[in-house]
Amino acid sequence: MNNYRPYSGITPAVKVLILINAIMYFLTLFIEQKTHIRLSNVLGLHLPQSEFWTPYQYVTHLFMHGDLGHLFFNMFALFMFGRVLESIWGTKRFIIYYFVTGLGAAALHSLVGWWEYHQMYEQFSAFQNTPQPELLAEFIRAHISQPAPWVWELVDDWTNNPDSIQYIQAGEGLFKRVITEVVNIPTIGASGAIFGILLAFGMLFPNTELFIMFLPIPIKAKYFVIGYGIIEFFLGIQNSVGDNVAHFAHLGGMLFGFFLIRHWNKNRRQFY
Repeated sequence: MNNYRPYSGITPAVKVLILINAIMYFLTLFIEQKTHIRLSNVLGLHLPQSEFWTPYQYVTHLFMHGDLGHLFFNMFALFMFGRVLESIWGTKRFIIYYFVTGLGAAALHSLVGWWEYHQMYEQFSAFQNTPQPELLAEFIRAHISQPAPWVWELVDDWTNNPDSIQYIQAGEGLFKRVITEVVNIPTIGASGAIFGILLAFGMLFPNTELFIMFLPIPIKAKYFVIGYGIIEFFLGIQNSVGDNVAHFAHLGGMLFGFFLIRHWNKNRRQFY
């Protein structure tokens, strides 16, 4: 608690992290406009089954963001809560916590993605055993939010010619194409580490009252964190088509943050 000044200003690690994230965002825009190279495919996190996967993406995806709003809200939360934690823990411990929760979020997200990938291939195997246009249409609706018009034209044509070998082969090709497109979607953003920071703040300052946009009354940090975690869990389980938020990455950041804090304080009576 020495030199604890939670609201005195920005702390060193938080400042550097915000600068790196901001620079990476605008540098990405510049490079993609000039070269037409999608850096999200290079630096965003992919599943090992993806053609774009490389090990360094577990780190680099933490410094990539999809749009200015995504960047702003993550960096705002980092500024508001991260500087408090860094003031308490010190810069070294805060950096360790940030990257452990960020990597933990990526690990849980990858594990869930691996399970979903195998679920899709099980569906594909069932489709190969009994190829039907209805099964293809059901799979498309479950994984693609806005299919191209030609996709439904293929399904309709196949429905009108159910025994056509040509349409059966086209259906199998489309099935595999959908799987490939889903697997190749990159995950970007510091949200996993940010959720770890929210969890830590809620554990260290459970009764601190927070004022949240669109809520007319303040809410204690512990209830905010618990409620946010429950919402993320149910949204992750629901897995709605078109939902491009990595909910289990958020939960992974909170989960790894919880166990790391418990590990640090297993022989102490307080968090700092």
